[in-house]
Amino acid sequence: MKIELPTVGPVVGYTGPNFVRFWAKGKFEKTADGYRRRFGVARIRPKGGEFGKPQFNKMTPTFDMSAVIAFGGLQPETDYEYQFGWFFDESDLEKVGKVQALVWEEVDIQNFRTAAADATRPRSYVFGSCRYFLRLLGGTFCDHRGDKTFRSILEQIADKQRVDALLMVGDQIYADDLNFFAPDTKADQFLERYRIVFSQEHIRRLMSSVPTYMILDDHEIEDNWPEKATDNDRLHLYPAAMHAYQVYQASHSPVFDLDKKTKRIDGTMEELWYKFQDGCCDFFVMDSRTERVWSKIPEERQMIGQPQLKELKKWLNDGSGRVKMVITSVPVFPDLKNESPDKWSGFLPQRTEILDFILEKKVQKVVFLSGDVHCSLSAQLISSKDPNFRVTSIISSSFFWPYPHMDEGGFMLKGKLKVTSGNDYNVVFDKKCKVAFTDNFTRLEVTSQDLTVKVYERKGDQIGSAITYQF
Repeated sequence: MKIELPTVGPVVGYTGPNFVRFWAKGKFEKTADGYRRRFGVARIRPKGGEFGKPQFNKMTPTFDMSAVIAFGGLQPETDYEYQFGWFFDESDLEKVGKVQALVWEEVDIQNFRTAAADATRPRSYVFGSCRYFLRLLGGTFCDHRGDKTFRSILEQIADKQRVDALLMVGDQIYADDLNFFAPDTKADQFLERYRIVFSQEHIRRLMSSVPTYMILDDHEIEDNWPEKATDNDRLHLYPAAMHAYQVYQASHSPVFDLDKKTKRIDGTMEELWYKFQDGCCDFFVMDSRTERVWSKIPEERQMIGQPQLKELKKWLNDGSGRVKMVITSVPVFPDLKNESPDKWSGFLPQRTEILDFILEKKVQKVVFLSGDVHCSLSAQLISSKDPNFRVTSIISSSFFWPYPHMDEGGFMLKGKLKVTSGNDYNVVFDKKCKVAFTDNFTRLEVTSQDLTVKVYERKGDQIGSAITYQF
């Protein structure tokens, strides 16, 4: 039985010290009575060792002929090799692959490394957001320049600069080209856009070798969702967008419990936020887009639902002592000079509630990672109420944006942050940390004592100086 190459992927998803999840897509072939059955198959080995028993999973049109295959029993911080492909078989899943020998010769051997089990282990991450991919005229015109950003990350890896995970914090696709011109509205259109974007050479290579974690922002649905959403958008566009997001971004993430049936409402997942831990870092990947309650009255707005807020507080105050990385697609601070109801500054009651909780519970080592605003910078918050209070915000955007970017003048980089309580929070911005207003990505070097931030432009040159924040 010949194993065929994936048409999209493979992607290394949620990876722990002892397990990994792989995702890949196979080929769809229609038949007179439906479609030809396909199965994904993967096998794994320690680098230089012998491959173990392959594992299988169905590929169905419901999930765009993709499959997730998980492996356990792995060793922490260990290099592994794997192969992931697909084949035709009319058998049931329980019998598949047991009749004919599997032929792997044409399937690429990929590499990845498991996560750290040591809760004090330093970590190295690359993160960013907003990878614009203009696709017009039925796909006859496509802009491929954004893939160069991922080539630069691969070059750093080849130069022995370690990347323990890739964090993609929103706008992995732009389903609404130019915000209005020929937006995607149907499931097939959203799926096709993901196929093209995730199939480009360099991003495909990167995601096949580095554990990749994603969360959506507005352009996976439509600009500034749900501010302008109509009843028709909620009924048709939103389910189509979320189905494609589930297939290509959420399916290989920690949001899916492989041992339990994931709850869904109206064909979409009930919750998108998730948590994971790696070395000295705890992550809370927040869904700051789909749980929003929009109102023209600012006091009535809600960025996240109460269950997510409750779980965030519990996670912040769990006493782990590790660095608390909160991923939220839109910036918590600093605020824009031209106030935007789309950012956390437009949801002051909940932002205040979270900051007040961090202050009152004396939670240390809190870092917000975000994107969205088409420039990169970092800043901190301090408070007169507690000299030990210090919260860091790092913004990284955009991987690629072919239009004018924001610059330093667009932000309030000093002074008091607006809140709805009696506490005060003051923004501190280090001038050594230049605002990057060109396409870029950010490297984070994290230890239990400090965090070093380095920003690189799309072709790999460092922008400004590295800045280190002490915890």
